Formats: sequence, C-alpha cells, structure tokens
Amino acid sequence: MFKVATFNANSVRSRLPLLADWLDREKPDVLCLQETKVRDPDFPAEFFRERGYHILFRGQKAHAGVALASRAEPADIRYGLDDGGPPDEARLIRATVAGIPIVNTYVPQGQSVDSPLFSYKLEWLARMRDYFARQFSPEEPLLWCGDFNVALEEIDVHDPKRLVNHVDFHPEARAALARVRAWGFVDVFRKHHPGEPGQYTFWDYRVAGALERNVGWRVDHIWATRPLAQRSVRSWIDREARRAEKPSDHTFLVAEFQWQW
Repeated sequence: MFKVATFNANSVRSRLPLLADWLDREKPDVLCLQETKVRDPDFPAEFFRERGYHILFRGQKAHAGVALASRAEPADIRYGLDDGGPPDEARLIRATVAGIPIVNTYVPQGQSVDSPLFSYKLEWLARMRDYFARQFSPEEPLLWCGDFNVALEEIDVHDPKRLVNHVDFHPEARAALARVRAWGFVDVFRKHHPGEPGQYTFWDYRVAGALERNVGWRVDHIWATRPLAQRSVRSWIDREARRAEKPSDHTFLVAEFQWQW
C-alpha cells in the first residue's frame, strides 16, 4: 500500500509538534506540504530526516513555500514551472517516488477578483495544464497534490451562493481548474466520497467557531491520472488534526493506493 498526504502547514516551523504526532501515527509514504513560509537555510530538514524521510523544499520568508517528504529516495527532482514565465519555485516541486511522478503545488490565491493577482492565478492554472500536457501522459501514473486554492464544486464550500464571487470559488477560477482536470485527472477524494457535502480541508481562523459550525472549504486536493486513480482504495480528511493544539487553518488530506515498487 502507498499512502500519500497533503497539508497546508501555514508555517512549517510552527507545526512541528503537530507534524511529529501525525507522522508518527500515520506514517505516510509521501507528505506534500504547502505554505511552509520559511527560507531554505532555515527549513527544519533534520526534523524530517530524523523520522526516516528524505526531504525536498523550496521556500521564501513569510509567504508560499513547498516541500515533499518521502520514505523512498526521490528521483527526477525539479522545482518550478519551466515554460519561460516566472518559475515560481516556491510554489511547485516535483519528484518521482516509488515509480510515481508527484507534483506538489501551492496555487496562487488571487487576493481579490479585481486584483492583477487573480489574473495571475488564472494564468498560473493555464500554465499548469500546459505543464502536464508537455511533461506527462494521462495514460501513465501521475499524482497532483496540494493547495489548489479553488473549491471546484458547490458541495466543496459551506455557502456557494454567497461565495460565488470569491477568488477561490469564482466561476473563472473553477473553470480554469476544471480545464486542468479535463486533461486527464480524477479527484481521488471525490472518487470515494461522491456527492458527499460538508467535507472540507480548510476552516478560516478569522471565522468564529468555523470548525465547530463546519464553515469550511475543500481547496486541498489529491488528483491522479486514471491508471493510478483506479488503484486508489480510500481517501479521507483528518479533521481531528484541525482540533490539535496550535493547528494550521487547513488539515491533512490522505489517499491510499494499491501500488508495489
């Protein structure tokens, strides 16, 4: 069995106690992290190595940052987009682990619909579709994990009518992400929980009682090409980790695959 998890840590150094407990309990083969919010010289690499993980990372101070921890040694390691535009190395990390190519991303949030950053988000998602088409085949195993900063379906947000113009649920953002999915991805969580509402990975700190009232969003994803998605046996959201001491505003999304290497 091959277990993969994704987690927006919202500062990896602030989440080390939480990560220690979670890694010791769940022992994933791969953990993709986003919003590590730390410069590379200050990344807590030894923390992961002490727990038997190889660790890859790219980051910057106080913003963005991605990392990939794996029990098996990673190969074919690359950082950032490679199409001649801004590489955004602190938003994309890629490696092959146990024969499975894995792309871990922190998609730009977009700030507001009238901001140039929203246009950049849409462009970034278009670049991702081209990236997958150029680098991979939908007929071969591939995982795309991370915080996509888009809730794709109405059941992925707590109030779809009120939030329709939010940058993470705006029709243009949803359409942009849907175009990437149409290249050849299966939403692994939705494969196992079709049509199930109230399943979220993010509860905003700024909303009083958000977790208790389940005022959430599903913006963190694990997607697989069909040959790999067919091997998925389950996927779940670890809501309890959001209740831990000093939690992130996101929690862990996990998927398991029947995969031998």
